[in-house]
Amino acid sequence: MAEAKRETREGQDFTLRSVVGGADGSAAELDRLIHERVRLGIVSALAVNQSLSFNELKDMLSLTDGNLSVHARKLEEAGYVECTKSFEGRVPRTEFRLADTGRRALAAYLDHMEALIQAVRDG
Repeated sequence: MAEAKRETREGQDFTLRSVVGGADGSAAELDRLIHERVRLGIVSALAVNQSLSFNELKDMLSLTDGNLSVHARKLEEAGYVECTKSFEGRVPRTEFRLADTGRRALAAYLDHMEALIQAVRDG
């Protein structure tokens, strides 16, 4: 935990502590792109599966077509997810795979959350 500053309240001195931050006391930022519930669900599902189709992800996460499309596009634009479009016969198939960048971003996000949990437990 990083120390923020000394305070006095009701005649008592104490130190305000932050549960996030690096060794230098700077506040570390959560990856807001992954932190959003649906996008965290997408990258987590793809982290434990080699790839998933649009419909598999949609069913797994109980999303609408539009909701999944918007969130998957944001992850794709960030380079976290790779999207491949093909046809099975005449039926379009969209397949998603977690990119190396997305895998690293998820690992960093999980490390950050684990550090936050540990800081609170040690608090």
